[in-house]
Amino acid sequence: MEGNAAVLANITNAQAMYGLENRQEVKKVVDRYDDLYATGKSENKEVDERRKNYLWMVTNFYNLVTEFYEYGWGQSFHFAPRHSSETFEASIARQEYYLALRLQLKDGMKVADLGCGIGGPMRNIARFSKAHVTGVNTNEFQLKRANKLNEYYHVTHLTSTVKADFMHLPFESNSYDAAYQIEAFCHAPDKKGVYAEVFRILKPGGLFAGYQWCSTAKYNKNDPAERQIIFGIEKGNGVPIIEDFETEIEAAKAAGFEVLAAYDKGEEGDILWWDSLAGHWNVSGFKHTPLGRKITDWFVWGLEKAWIAPTGSSAVHHLLVQTADDLVAGGQRKIFTPMFFMLLRKPQK
Repeated sequence: MEGNAAVLANITNAQAMYGLENRQEVKKVVDRYDDLYATGKSENKEVDERRKNYLWMVTNFYNLVTEFYEYGWGQSFHFAPRHSSETFEASIARQEYYLALRLQLKDGMKVADLGCGIGGPMRNIARFSKAHVTGVNTNEFQLKRANKLNEYYHVTHLTSTVKADFMHLPFESNSYDAAYQIEAFCHAPDKKGVYAEVFRILKPGGLFAGYQWCSTAKYNKNDPAERQIIFGIEKGNGVPIIEDFETEIEAAKAAGFEVLAAYDKGEEGDILWWDSLAGHWNVSGFKHTPLGRKITDWFVWGLEKAWIAPTGSSAVHHLLVQTADDLVAGGQRKIFTPMFFMLLRKPQK
């Protein structure tokens, strides 16, 4: 199933819904998060502040949104282009299997999933390739959910998780056969630094692949409307700043990688990546259409006003509703992609 409606029942419990100690903490976190984007723009001073606080920002962002994500999207928190013959779920899985294919994963390989979320891709890739996948995440709330799901789906022999920051990985140098990230490095405060850390843990000849959130060559920074769309995507996803293709490639090369492939995979498919958010009604995916999001927004607002849901809950969901609109606008204008694909290799020497 696309999403898990049952998780929304946790909204009455701050710890179950947000991984926070009590109801009061929800509003405190929401307010501080808003402060990091308070100016409504991405200028040097504001971006520096978000980069400096990236660990708090990304950890608490996912505390706030994880249950909403699983409710509306499922266990894999990423986008995918879709063919007309595919279901939404099939397109998501194909996006993950493509990484396994390009990384040449097979039984016995040791692989790192950097920014693993609640482990949807980790489980799919491990089952598909029979490689052992270690999921890395700074968010304990998500890791507990990932471990529970790994047990439920009987993949604990192929998976493990580590609570760590991918900027400072607790792994020995030259210890992994391959690694990947799926729409996670957008949270990294220093792109050269994060690619250098991946380079360090890979064995010589090891491959790294990932899908990165980027602005495209069509993005006009001097257009206020386009600037606001990109800022909305940043704020609604806990991203310090969205970089362009060239910045990502240069950072990978600076770390020492050979760039084997680099292109925008978001242009593939009969149905583009943003279509599921754009409003094409269907029963299974209704929750992430505009009307479905609006109904959920009213529902969460009503629970908060009735003192059932913690104060701040409606602000969190409303932020996600606005972000979905910005993502659609960015996709339609072709100024943003969530899947700039890169395949990198650590040289043998």
